[in-house]
Amino acid sequence: MKIFKIKSFCKININLRVLKKLKNGYHSIQSLILFCDIFDLVSVSQIKSAKDKIKFYGKFKKGIDNKSNTITKLLNLLRKNGLIKRKFFSIKVKKNIPHGSGLGGGSANAATLLNFLNSKIKLNLSTEEMISVGSKIGSDVPVLLNTKNALLTGKKDQIKRINHKFKLDMLIVYPNLICSTKKIYKKNKNFSLPLPISTFNFKSKKKLINFLKYEKNDLQNPAIRLYPKIRMIIRQLSMTKGCYFSRITGSGSACVAIFSNMSRAIDAQKLIKLKYPKYWTAASKTI
Repeated sequence: MKIFKIKSFCKININLRVLKKLKNGYHSIQSLILFCDIFDLVSVSQIKSAKDKIKFYGKFKKGIDNKSNTITKLLNLLRKNGLIKRKFFSIKVKKNIPHGSGLGGGSANAATLLNFLNSKIKLNLSTEEMISVGSKIGSDVPVLLNTKNALLTGKKDQIKRINHKFKLDMLIVYPNLICSTKKIYKKNKNFSLPLPISTFNFKSKKKLINFLKYEKNDLQNPAIRLYPKIRMIIRQLSMTKGCYFSRITGSGSACVAIFSNMSRAIDAQKLIKLKYPKYWTAASKTI
């Protein structure tokens, strides 16, 4: 059977404002999401079998449960809804994105597969129906159905896509920590006001960076209280030549620094590797 190979890109929450706690226990957030050129590779083929064959491999395969991962959850949900019926698949995922890092790897895998199945298997789901399916797998899946930069507006299920490609040069550092998102949100006691949507109508890379320098991630301080080593990474990155700013992405533990150019990002990567040789790092560019 023909094997399709699809790139599953990671996301960066370049800022994050926690607006309020909702009645269902979740939180309303406002966050600018950018995608970068780091990706898991998802290989898919339809097979003649009575069950799916799902395999994770690569540097970050460890810790992924074959029964409760986002790929398995998606296939089970589609079958429950009668959308793929007796079709079964061989799916192999090369995990290049650290598991539990705040980079959205698992959610991106599910979003990538859902897009593929809707197109190739002809599920005939509308955008709204795909968002509904995705939201049942994970809160990040709907925004990852499209790799166009996006703003989570803070309003229920509202995502604003941003056409401009900023091509930011960045360094990502993952300190081999799987942060508990639930604990971090519970630790957060401060809530921010939302910014007007028009604030995010950036016309240039320079204007975006000037805005982001003074922005924040409301989950950063709670994350640092629970995982103090995050503070050291952010501080180290901030002091590196050419760094505009650094902060965690999502609820961490990955830390992201934006640099004036790729050469500076690579120089910073070398310094981080000298100081923290066991940490995973990646010099990357937004797409």
